[in-house]
Amino acid sequence: MKDKICIVTGATSGIGKATSLGLAKMGAQVVLVARDHKRGESAQAEIRAASGNPHVSLLLADLSSQKSVRQLASDFKSRSDGLHVLVNNAGIALTKRAVTEEGYEKVFAVNYLAPFLLTNLVLDTLKASAPCRVVNVAGDFHRKASIHFDDLMSERDYNGFRANNQAKLALILFTYELARRLEGTGVTVNALHPGAVATDAVSKDPDVNAYSRFMYSLFKPFFQSPEKGAETSLFLASSPEIEGITGKYFIKKKAVSSSPESYDVDIARRLWATSKTLTNLDQMSP
Repeated sequence: MKDKICIVTGATSGIGKATSLGLAKMGAQVVLVARDHKRGESAQAEIRAASGNPHVSLLLADLSSQKSVRQLASDFKSRSDGLHVLVNNAGIALTKRAVTEEGYEKVFAVNYLAPFLLTNLVLDTLKASAPCRVVNVAGDFHRKASIHFDDLMSERDYNGFRANNQAKLALILFTYELARRLEGTGVTVNALHPGAVATDAVSKDPDVNAYSRFMYSLFKPFFQSPEKGAETSLFLASSPEIEGITGKYFIKKKAVSSSPESYDVDIARRLWATSKTLTNLDQMSP
C-alpha cells in the first residue's frame, strides 16, 4: 500500500478513523473526509503521530449535501491525479426523520446517495488509476429491508431502523451493479458488514434523541472495538488475497451471501436510474 492514494469518508472516529490509521501504517497516502474542521484536524494529527506517516491529509464535506459532495470531489481532483482506494464508510443513524437541503430523507442521503454520487464523481480517476478498489461499508440488517420506490424518502410512518436498513440494502445493490458495469476496467467494488461496533455515531449526533443515547450507552460495552470493526474494511482495501475479486459481500473477511433482493438485477438497475435522477447525474456513465 506504500504511496497508494486512499480516501476514507467518516474518518474522524470509529471504524473510519481506525481504517485510516491502518492504511497510514501501511504507508498509504490517506485523505480523511470529515464534516467538522476541528475534529478533522484532531484526527489527522493523531493518525500522523500514531502511524509515523506524514502523508495524511484532510478534506471537509457535509455528506448530506450534494453540493458539498461535489465540492469534495472537485477539491480532491485538484490536488491529486490518482486514486487507488475509496472507502465509503460514513453513515448516520437517526430516530426521528430529518431532511437535507435538497429535501431528501437524511439517512438515505448520507448512507446511500452520498457514496453513489461521490463514487461516480471520482470514477474517471479510479479507472485511470487501475487496479484499484471501492469499499462500501454496509450492514447485515439490510436483510430485513426492501427498496420502497414509492416511498424512498420514508415520508410515511418514519422508522429509523427501516430507513437505515433500506439505505444499507441500496448500498449493496449499488455495489453489485457498479461491479457489473466496471467489469474489465480493473476497478473492483465490494461491500461489507463491520459487525456491532462501539462508535460515536449515536452518542454525538444532535439528531438522536436522549432515549436512544441512553439505550446505546447500555449496550455499548458489549460491542467490538472500532479497530476490530475496521479489519474487514482494511482487508478489502489492501489484501492481495482479493485482487480482482469484485461484486461480493464480506463478513469477518469472508465472502458471504447477502439478501435475495440484493441480487435482483432489475431492482438494481431501477435504483441506479432513480439515483442518477436524484443526484442530477442523468447524463453520466457508466
